[in-house]
Order: sequence, then structure tokens, then C-alpha cells
Amino acid sequence: MFISLIRAVIMYIVVVCAIKFMGKRQIGELEASELVITFMISDIASIPMQNSSQPILSGLIPIGVLVCLEILVSWLMLKSYKFRTLTCGKCVIVINDGKINQKELHKLRINVYDLCEQLRQMNVFSISDVAYAIMETNGKLSVLKKSEKQPPDSSTLKVQTEKSILDLVVISEGKINDYSLSICCLNRQWINDILSKEKINIDDIFIMTANKNKKFNIIKKERNEQK
Repeated sequence: MFISLIRAVIMYIVVVCAIKFMGKRQIGELEASELVITFMISDIASIPMQNSSQPILSGLIPIGVLVCLEILVSWLMLKSYKFRTLTCGKCVIVINDGKINQKELHKLRINVYDLCEQLRQMNVFSISDVAYAIMETNGKLSVLKKSEKQPPDSSTLKVQTEKSILDLVVISEGKINDYSLSICCLNRQWINDILSKEKINIDDIFIMTANKNKKFNIIKKERNEQK
């Protein structure tokens, strides 16, 4: 039993590292080749975990080969557009200038109901609102609404707005995130000064966000969560 536990932990670490080396994209964003490699790695990893008599190298070696193969394929796709097209295919315009491309829909084996469902997931509830819709190589739909259906922005309204600034979590569950602090050009001394000024103990903080302008927001832990 203990040996099976150790083998499971080893394979778990190997699979996590393998996926990390291949990239951080979500399952819904994987290309066909990446999805196949991911499934193959999970299947191979399960063999030495289920069968303790199977040498653990019988799982580690194929996983290493698949990871190297995926890295090679990714590199070739970066260097060659033709290779990427051959491997992943091309994006397809399914709505062109407000008109549905029925021929391309049939090629993709997508019916109108599927198209409407994906449009609704993009907060588009009427096909007549769409100027262009493109089916990407990962199966997701990109939509550009007609100009009259798009909400006005500050440039259209000729309104001057403040520059966008990124807020990051600098304290989570009472623990300081030094990486977020460095991005915001802040340090722990600044946090200590703020906490002292606000008379708050760091252990009482659930989330604290901050930005480069030294603007911050503090959310305290609920009483039943505090120690």
C-alpha cells in the first residue's frame, strides 16, 4: 500500500511538471495536438499507479517522450505557418459582414442552434447584431458586433478618462505577496505603515489589493474565520 502511495505521488508530480512544461492554457483553449498529448499522458500515468508490478520507468519514459514531442511541435508551429495550419487548421469566418456562411457551417458540422448557443455565451442574443463571427482553431467563437450595436467608448463620447492601473492582491489570508508588491513598486514597509495607520493586524486581513498609485482596498476576515 505504501509503495502504491509513493508511486502515485511520483506520477502526480511528473504529470503536473509535464503539463507545466507544455504551457498553461486551459482545456478549452488546447489545440487538437495538445489535447491528444494531454489525454495520452494521463492514460500512461495511470498504468504504473494501478499496476504495482509495472516498472515506474514504463510510465516516466513515454511521458518524457510525449513532452519532448509536444515541445518540438510547438516550436515548429512558431517557425512555420504552414506547419501550424497543417496541425491546427485555419480559423473560419462563419458570419461575414452580417451574412451567415452556410457552406462553412456545414463543413464544420455546426448547426444554427449551436451557433446561436455560442453567440449567447458571448452575450449576443441576436444574429442580426453580428458583423463578423470567426471560429478559431481551438473551437471557440470570436464575435465582432455591428458598429451600431456596440456600446460607445470614451473616445466616441470624447470623454477624458484616467489611465487604467492594475490592482493586485498584496495580502491574501494574512500572507504578503512579495511578487505583487514588486509589480506595484511597493514594499513591506509600505504595508506596515498602512496597517499601522489603519490600526489593523495583518492576521485579520482576508484580502488587500493595491496599485502603483498606492491606492489600496482592505477586506477583513469575517469574525467566524478569525482565530
